[in-house]
Amino acid sequence: MNITVVKTEKITSKKVPLTGILDRVISTFNERSILIITSKIVSLCEGAVIRIGRKSKKDLITEEADYYLPAEKKYDITLTIKNNILIPSSGIDESNGNGNYVLWSENPQRTANSVREYLCRRFSIKYAGVIISDSKTTPLRWGTTGVAVAHSGFNALNSYIDTPDIFGRKLKYTKANIADGLAAASVVAMGEGNEQTPLAIVSDIPFVQFQAHNPTKQELTDLRIDIRDDLYAPLLTSVTWKKNSRT
Repeated sequence: MNITVVKTEKITSKKVPLTGILDRVISTFNERSILIITSKIVSLCEGAVIRIGRKSKKDLITEEADYYLPAEKKYDITLTIKNNILIPSSGIDESNGNGNYVLWSENPQRTANSVREYLCRRFSIKYAGVIISDSKTTPLRWGTTGVAVAHSGFNALNSYIDTPDIFGRKLKYTKANIADGLAAASVVAMGEGNEQTPLAIVSDIPFVQFQAHNPTKQELTDLRIDIRDDLYAPLLTSVTWKKNSRT
């Protein structure tokens, strides 16, 4: 697997088209490659920002979350669930926002789909993948890792269920999350600070099952686990999540 990061100019919230940036900084894109795009530049290009001071960050977090818990006392950070991802602060960030709170895109899946179609048209290829990534924390571990907010053009999960391990024992539950794994690897390469490399191209990935279409509604549903069925249900259901009024 090869990950090539792509440097861009400083991107600010002026509703510059995302495809305009891609036109300038990506000159080649090969068949069966995946473009990783940080959610922040998607949001900046789409104008999903609010000037710091115009609104309380805590109000923004609860408005943007699907579910949330009151901010805990030690770090004063609000734990939220948004788009079925457990993430602090509804994904809202101030870093590299140039005085803005940067929110998640209104519809990251739609953006991933449209970028996949753009790549196929522009480079005359059949198979192209897209991942919109962000950073999240992991319980009991310091540091952030990448997660796929949206994907398109490939199977997000590789199922090993009913296949044998090296000793012939059939696997019962194992599914490899390809989208999150590639997001995590690419976020490490792109960096979390002032590297100015919010894009990456992943190639030489024979384990990825590409598709010549956007993910179906059923495929997106199959990525999600109901909170009551989750392995961590005893933890997740032991607290009282506040529900956003629009949820």
